[in-house]
Amino acid sequence: MQRPYRVVVAKPGLDGHDRGARVIARALREAGFEVIYTGLHQTPEQIAETVIQEDADAVGLSILSGAHMTLFPRIIDALAGRGADDVLVFAGGIIPEADIDPLKRAGVAAIFGPGAPLGDIAGWLEQELDRRETAGAV
Repeated sequence: MQRPYRVVVAKPGLDGHDRGARVIARALREAGFEVIYTGLHQTPEQIAETVIQEDADAVGLSILSGAHMTLFPRIIDALAGRGADDVLVFAGGIIPEADIDPLKRAGVAAIFGPGAPLGDIAGWLEQELDRRETAGAV
């Protein structure tokens, strides 16, 4: 890791289950990331504002409610509207295979499903942020 990257882990919408988000937050902390967890029931605007206030390099979105096709693009738009369209957006949760390509086209860099190895997530995030850092995008 080129430097300790700051990552916001967020639970958008009315989804009331955050065990997975907490597990990811802990795994990223243990891998050397600075992690800010927003807690439950965050609006896209609240998530974007937290990303800005925390000067985050990335935001990880965790969702189980099925509202990902609505909420994720709104978060990406809220980030862009605040001049933070360079923030890396990744996601996890219950996301049907058919929704993955449209979400990637909308700006979600990677999507990790249930059971994804924590080391793979942390490794991908580190590699992607290092790549962006080297390219001058972070």
